[in-house]
Parts: sequence; C-alpha cells; structure tokens
Amino acid sequence: MVISPETERIDKWLWAVRIFKTRSLATDSCRAGSVTVNGQPVKSSRGVRPGEIVVVRQGLVHRTLKVRAVPPARVGARLVATYCEEQTPPAEFEKARRQRVQQFLARAKGSGRPTKRDRRLIDRLLG
Repeated sequence: MVISPETERIDKWLWAVRIFKTRSLATDSCRAGSVTVNGQPVKSSRGVRPGEIVVVRQGLVHRTLKVRAVPPARVGARLVATYCEEQTPPAEFEKARRQRVQQFLARAKGSGRPTKRDRRLIDRLLG
C-alpha cells in the first residue's frame, strides 16, 4: 500500500495525536479490533485521510474522532485540535467516571451487608 502525503497509517496517526502513549499500543488496539474507521474495523497499516471518522474503544469509553489533517510527526497537546476533532458525547466519559465510583463502593466478597455507619458514610459521600 502506497501512502501519499495526505494519508498516514492509522496506528501512527493515533499515536501522533496522543490517543495512545506508544505506537505499539495503537497497533495492538487495531489488531484487537478496537479501532474502526467509517464503521469498519481496520488493520494498523490502513491509511487515514482527512474527513474520516475514527472510533477508538478505550476501556468503557468509545472515543469518536474526526480526522482534520495528518501531522508530520507526534504533536504537542496544544496542537492536537488542529489534527483531530473530538466528537465523543459527554455521556461516554460519564461512563468511565461512574465505573470509578462503583469500584470505590464495591465491597470485598464475604464482608456482608454494610452497617448503619457504613451506609451513612456512603450517603455522605454521594450526597
């Protein structure tokens, strides 16, 4: 596959716009089927072009990004908005926040029901 200047490998683009910390993590995510472009699962070598919609599953969150341009190299955090447009609904990020709270409230197996004191502490935390 010949990659022209206006296209870039999807794994390299995801790394360059700071969706993944390393390029190998981006490649592994593509291999696992967690990355789709325009609704189709992609291999890490597929070229990405401006105007395409990329969906990346990171844990519980499905991040939706619109490709604006292809960066020449990894860009700083301030420049990321130049190369991609975040279209993820706020409800997706809320899922991750709720999961963190649920893990915090989870009780060890076999510890029984919360006591009255435990329940008051939980109510105070959530109220």
